[in-house]
Amino acid sequence: MSVDLAWQKLPVDLDPNRLPKHVAAIMDGNGRWAKNKGKPRIVGHQKGVDALKDLLRCCKDWGIPALTAYAFSTENWGRPLEEVQFLMTLFERVLRRELQEMMAENVKIRFVGNLTDLPKSLRQEIERSMQDTENNTGTQFTIATNYGGRQEIVQACRAIASKVERGYVEVEKIDESLFEEHLYTKGITHPDLLIRTSGEMRISNFLLWQIAYAEIYVTPTLWPDFDRAEFYKALTTYQQRERRFGKVKSTNNK
Repeated sequence: MSVDLAWQKLPVDLDPNRLPKHVAAIMDGNGRWAKNKGKPRIVGHQKGVDALKDLLRCCKDWGIPALTAYAFSTENWGRPLEEVQFLMTLFERVLRRELQEMMAENVKIRFVGNLTDLPKSLRQEIERSMQDTENNTGTQFTIATNYGGRQEIVQACRAIASKVERGYVEVEKIDESLFEEHLYTKGITHPDLLIRTSGEMRISNFLLWQIAYAEIYVTPTLWPDFDRAEFYKALTTYQQRERRFGKVKSTNNK
């Protein structure tokens, strides 16, 4: 992947001690990007993959340990059949093509969502990519595929309810920690920064539980145009915010 050498190192005006540990991205605007250029929507999705690859590399270069990308939502099945089929084929082809490079970059890949509804050949590539990178210790790259935040919460409730019914869990023992053990994202840290491209002011059923205290950054930039310069803007905004997590700093009135 081509990378501007000037952007490989963390920009000097970003504080390395105040970078997010986990960035999540709602990659919106592929279709509009293609339409603006008079091209088919599938070209926008292909360019979107390139933007994601560069963001993943950028996280590695700039010392951000985790990236989660919203690749395909449970609602996306409602798109035209041709587009859905293309996306499934694209996911499979990219996984097969990029796995060797991911291994070389020490990336750990994880997929979250209801993977059972995906085509068999894609599920096989997903399983292979997770198994092959399981012991990698570099950037943790999570891909939300056939993912819905509400669905995730409902399935967690069902799993816990089943354990209560069978006597494995006492109702009084149900807390946030136990609940998180039953989410798709078990073992993954919560995002510090959520980026949404294309200017839409919504979170689209993404990581509803996990982004409770994430900083949200919305940019009008369409996803295929979200490059390192745009990521720098997001990180600059992030570092200008005071993260209080619902608390207020005490003041000295003396």
